[in-house]
Amino acid sequence: MSTFGSPGALPSTKPTPPQRGSFPLDHEGECKKAMQAYLVCMKKVRGVNEDECRELAKGYLNCRMDRNLMARDEMKNLGFAEREKPKEPEKGVKGELQW
Repeated sequence: MSTFGSPGALPSTKPTPPQRGSFPLDHEGECKKAMQAYLVCMKKVRGVNEDECRELAKGYLNCRMDRNLMARDEMKNLGFAEREKPKEPEKGVKGELQW
């Protein structure tokens, strides 16, 4: 029998696991309220990264960590680094030299 037109031998590939391990589904719905509050917030602000929604996301991730649905980690490692506060404008008159 001819193998004309067949793809031939396919290279064997080995799947690689995610960098941070598995992320189990919340089958029991333990963190469902936190997730829904976050999604409502994201819809309200149309996907903009608002502080209010960031706090809800932190709450959701904390819920998952507290219930062993993900490995405990620091928030800075999950993309929640402390934001720098805006600097206050300098006092004085524009163009004025201060010694």
